[in-house]
Amino acid sequence: MVTSALALFGPIGLPEMLIILAIVILIFGANRLPELGRGIGAGIKNFKSGIKDSQDDK
Repeated sequence: MVTSALALFGPIGLPEMLIILAIVILIFGANRLPELGRGIGAGIKNFKSGIKDSQDDK
């Protein structure tokens, strides 16, 4: 499913990433970007720790 979506849209390059960044700045504002980044980082850290804990339980 995911590979068919990637085949449909193609790889994401620099222009696309800049457009996405501009949209995020418009939605959240430049002042909230560091807070948003910290929240995403903490979520990824918690996810990785949960995966590691579940593997240790086996």
